[in-house]
Amino acid sequence: RGLGDVYKRQGDKNMKKAFAIVLLVVIVAASMSIMVACNNNKTLGANFEVPAGGYDGSEVTIKFYHTMGDTLNAVFKTYIAEFNKLYPNIHVEDSQIGKYDDVRDQINTELTAGNQPNIAYCYPDHVALYNVAGAVVQLDNLINSTETVTRADGTTEQLGLTQAQKDDFIEGFYNEGKSFGDEFMYTMPFSKSTEVLYYNKTFFDEYNATNDAKADTDATKTARLEVPTHWWCDSALGCDANCNKSMEKVARLLKKIDSNCIPFGYDSEANWFITLCEQIGSPYTSADENNHFLFNNDTNKSFINRLRGWYNDGLFTTQTIFKSFTSGLFNTTTEKTRSYMSIGSSAGATKQRPAQDTNGNYPFEVGIASLPQQNPGRTKVISQGPSVCIFNKSNPQEVVASWLLVKYLTTTVAFQAEFADAQGYIPVLKSVSENPVFKSNMQKANGTTHIAYLSMKVCMEQANSYYTSPAFVGSSKARDEVGNLLVSCLNADTNIDQAFADAIAECEYVAS
Repeated sequence: RGLGDVYKRQGDKNMKKAFAIVLLVVIVAASMSIMVACNNNKTLGANFEVPAGGYDGSEVTIKFYHTMGDTLNAVFKTYIAEFNKLYPNIHVEDSQIGKYDDVRDQINTELTAGNQPNIAYCYPDHVALYNVAGAVVQLDNLINSTETVTRADGTTEQLGLTQAQKDDFIEGFYNEGKSFGDEFMYTMPFSKSTEVLYYNKTFFDEYNATNDAKADTDATKTARLEVPTHWWCDSALGCDANCNKSMEKVARLLKKIDSNCIPFGYDSEANWFITLCEQIGSPYTSADENNHFLFNNDTNKSFINRLRGWYNDGLFTTQTIFKSFTSGLFNTTTEKTRSYMSIGSSAGATKQRPAQDTNGNYPFEVGIASLPQQNPGRTKVISQGPSVCIFNKSNPQEVVASWLLVKYLTTTVAFQAEFADAQGYIPVLKSVSENPVFKSNMQKANGTTHIAYLSMKVCMEQANSYYTSPAFVGSSKARDEVGNLLVSCLNADTNIDQAFADAIAECEYVAS
């Protein structure tokens, strides 16, 4: 869990001091090398000033770092060709780097030499790291520019976004670009995913409230399974003992029907903790540099204690505990122990589906629903998936050309529709719902052959619920710590107060 634990194991003040000195030297040296590179480029750290006329048509080469596989990259290349018909002098060189953190690490290395790319896939905590060097373009002047740009075919476009284009973005995805505490826009949403609730629809239908015959002949008698809409019952929700729509009640009913089951699995412990904070309205983190880490509070300890009770009653597991994605517990048809619900990425819908039998049939149909909510007036589901950022360059035409490409990809409905279709990502534009191809695909949505479309359909229906946590240097550490915290506190021997205090201390140590 970091150098803090190393210190605890050392038990030697001199060793602690030595570690601190070495760490300080490394940090200072790295900071100086970054700042030297930044100071060699006068545009770094400044709000980008759009040149008169916007793009002047000059030849520029744009380097784009991403994580696209072959399927997504094929769609990308098709639309780059269309973009080049409009702007033939903007040459795009794209590079598949690996995973998201590989992109971050490579760029962080390149920043020290000032040879970072022009555009890159990013998550908010990546941008917070790049912003230590002032390396990411503030997009506000570009977004709001009224400069007119002439394309190769003689048509024109406004360099910035029109109001209609701004309004077309799914708000939660768009606002991620302003999650850095200064209200400036640093990223544009590119392709998104979230979490959804997968459930064994075939099994639920057998024990549904409307299926009295099955329920009445079953030995449990009390089983009336419904898809959960909230986590637990409380007076604020108007729930009583007869409520059948809380996750807790549904999980206990499942345990009664199948004593060997683990009713549900949750892949991301960190997401679960953070999402409950958001839904309840309890503090997690803040962009305030003087008070970043807020999750050590009684409300959060209370829901962690509740989850401990559920876990001890065998109601759920998580990826860390299961030692694999919990879809493996959900999609099985051969194991005695299985789950009937799974919470995971919307982009992983096909992984939740069971394998076809020898006749090509699926053993059960998968249902997909929105994540349970704890406050109907405060619906929250996490925004995941890459955005894109633009890096400062000494040649302003590179920045403007990069913006034109980003604008084209993020506001072109056909691209967003095809890109989403290629791998199950959520389009970032509301109007994609009216795209003929997308609408046709949504009509095919089901829990077997077209499960990815069903996932996208659910995600688009909850478009008003997406949230992003504040981004700052150390925000990724906070995610790690609350995920670890949730797992450790499920152990009945763990002192919850101490575990929270230790997690805060780890976060503050890394951020200091």
